[in-house]
Amino acid sequence: MTGTVIFSPLLPWPLLAGFAAIALAGIALAVWRGLAGWALRGLAALVVIAALTGPSWRQEDRAPLTDIVLLVEDRTASQRLSDRAEQTEQAAETLAARIAARPNTELRRVTLTDGEGDTGTQLMTALSDALAEEPRARVAGMILLSDGRLHDLDQAPDLPAPLHLLLTGQPEDWDRRLIVQNAPAFAILDEEVTLTLRIEDSGDVPETENSGQVPLDISIDGAEPQRFMVATGRDLELPLTLPHGGRNVIQFTTPEAEGELTARNNSAIVQMNGVRDRLRVLLVSGEPHAGGRTWRNLLKSDSSVDLVHFTILRPPAKQDGVPVSELSLIAFPTRELFMDKVDDFDLIIFDRYKRRGILPSLYLDNVRQYVERGGAVLVAAGPDFASADSLYRSPLNQILPAQPSTARVIERPYSPQVTDLGERHPVTSGLRNEWDGEWGRWMRQIDVDASQGDGEVVMSGIDDRPLLILDRVGEGRVALLASDHAWLWNRGYEGGGPQLELLRRLAHWMMKEPELEEEALTAEANGQTMRIIRRTLEEGIGSVTITRPDGETEEIELNETSPGLFTGDYTGPEIGLYRLAEGDLESVIGLGPAAPREFEQTIADGETLEPVVDATRGGVRNLSDGLPSLRDVRAGRPAAGRGWIGLTPREAYETRDVTQVPILPEWLVLLLASGLILAGWLREGRR
Repeated sequence: MTGTVIFSPLLPWPLLAGFAAIALAGIALAVWRGLAGWALRGLAALVVIAALTGPSWRQEDRAPLTDIVLLVEDRTASQRLSDRAEQTEQAAETLAARIAARPNTELRRVTLTDGEGDTGTQLMTALSDALAEEPRARVAGMILLSDGRLHDLDQAPDLPAPLHLLLTGQPEDWDRRLIVQNAPAFAILDEEVTLTLRIEDSGDVPETENSGQVPLDISIDGAEPQRFMVATGRDLELPLTLPHGGRNVIQFTTPEAEGELTARNNSAIVQMNGVRDRLRVLLVSGEPHAGGRTWRNLLKSDSSVDLVHFTILRPPAKQDGVPVSELSLIAFPTRELFMDKVDDFDLIIFDRYKRRGILPSLYLDNVRQYVERGGAVLVAAGPDFASADSLYRSPLNQILPAQPSTARVIERPYSPQVTDLGERHPVTSGLRNEWDGEWGRWMRQIDVDASQGDGEVVMSGIDDRPLLILDRVGEGRVALLASDHAWLWNRGYEGGGPQLELLRRLAHWMMKEPELEEEALTAEANGQTMRIIRRTLEEGIGSVTITRPDGETEEIELNETSPGLFTGDYTGPEIGLYRLAEGDLESVIGLGPAAPREFEQTIADGETLEPVVDATRGGVRNLSDGLPSLRDVRAGRPAAGRGWIGLTPREAYETRDVTQVPILPEWLVLLLASGLILAGWLREGRR
């Protein structure tokens, strides 16, 4: 039970002070005039003013509350290195026993584990959450068991009591880390890009590992690594040219050294997309026609396309009296284009071209060899393809996927259709979804026979005749469009159609873009989860074998989500390089960040937390020097010393009952004031 005097004034304090000043002036006047009862009158004024302040006696029934100590145990990835987990466990159990033995003290244990994603150690967030659940007036101290490597210092809360950091780790700890300082997300094919690497040693590096030179292994797409000797502690500029388009997975590794804390930060994975700078296209138009301008406009509308357009405006056999010198300003460099620089083009398009003696057979044979070496040719056939001067009756017949066996040109309206094979082929798969409404009709188709070759018919026309045939020849690719009316889609005839998307896919497939390969095994990463994608022209596939970074393998079945497309999700248990295999196809993908935040700095250090700890008069102590003892310290006093850390008793309590009694009841005030005034009057002899 405790009691205190409280005041509840009936008038504002300034007004009471004014009354007191008036009363004091009256008493001073009485003294100056020599009135004998001035003391009694002063006492009467004092009683009245005291009564106006509303004094009361409050008595509280209090129950003492225990002090609370917060113990935050860091169990993140960096705390599982070396013997830190055992250090943390032993220190936590010993501290728990000591705090339990203290009178009037409770312990709250908070365990911090790895969060989702690459968030690092959220030590201050965990402390803030723990403080939010406890009355701050009861918190006597906070103890952190950690290596001091945190990633949310800006979230440090306002602390009500001393904070102490007990550091795990050993004085002889050291570690080697590989850092990728600069790695662009994409690079242009055939152009050199520079990556910046750095290998750093930290901690107590042994003399045997302090030579300044370490081996570095570099592997691309999981291939056999190449080893180089590089310097430590300096930036390494690494020039690199991507070997292919699409995703390139590059792994850098420095072997684990004896005695270092971990090899988890000795490796880094960089995933870069290889893209083409510009698409170089040679368009050869056999004669002016309605679709010729459409081809040109479509190709010129793409700023990434460098177009060379070769149009035959007048065949050699035509005699109209116009001098040859007036037909062009300069002679067209046919020999240079078709003999010397043909390999500079990514794609050659023959639009309604027929043999007229302008391009000798030698030039066309060179185009055939260009395809076999890895080039691409697209033939947009018109009536000329079925004539005696057909492009098929040239050296190109060895690479064309279909032949004009009947020499028929069928002229009647029809709607192009995607074949069953085309529904599975990446060039035409889902093409219906790229256009709202029905496709417009075409008016002409060349009757071709694609049964003799290995071409893939992905679109059909009149009576299911082949309309678009694709084929692989040597290292290159060829496509034949058996109609010259694709331009009707571009003009919006009967609603139009997806001509631009079809041509875009055709061009990318012919240039071997990975996303348009018929048989492909790829994966897309999202954190530690990958989506495995298997594209095929077959009806079914086998299971995918996943090889984890630790060498263990797993099998996963994929589900067919659309014709020819099988997908499945897999969550990797650890960060690193995963290898995928299905049949003859293989792929690699890196999961997780290139450099996990938990392993950026692994040597225990309390420097980062020192400002927060010093602000509460707490201390930073190494567990390797022994567990400090616990002492009581007053608030505001230093709370850490040699071999000890302090807790501040809060002496908090709970009020169970309150009793409040007025010190000057109304009747007593009236009696005292009137009595004193009467006594003063009598003393002055007024009766």
